[in-house]
Amino acid sequence: MSKQELPVLAAPDGCCTTTLSSPLEPETALTLAASFKALADPVRLRLLSLIAAAGGQEVCVCELTPAFDLSQPTISHHLKVLREAGLLTSERRGTWVYYRVIPQALQRLSDVLIPAGLSATTA
Repeated sequence: MSKQELPVLAAPDGCCTTTLSSPLEPETALTLAASFKALADPVRLRLLSLIAAAGGQEVCVCELTPAFDLSQPTISHHLKVLREAGLLTSERRGTWVYYRVIPQALQRLSDVLIPAGLSATTA
């Protein structure tokens, strides 16, 4: 377990509501759960962060593979899982595939996790 410092969210006036305006519908919960499940793997989480760090630009699988001690087919499998979870979009050009984050998908995940009116502070 890492001993890095994590931000602590402080709620003003004891309020702790999410940015959601109503409880999740079963279908929405199912979709979100699939996305969270896809992110539950450290390799996939790192892949998503590498692609998101490109600032909305496409990232070629050939740029991602050297960052890992895994084979290219394994990286492609993880990218496929992220794509099927609706977190990435891809486009094949010749033998290479280029990936881009779907910002709306990340926003949906964020809306569930971040309570409204909270600010990030350190402990």
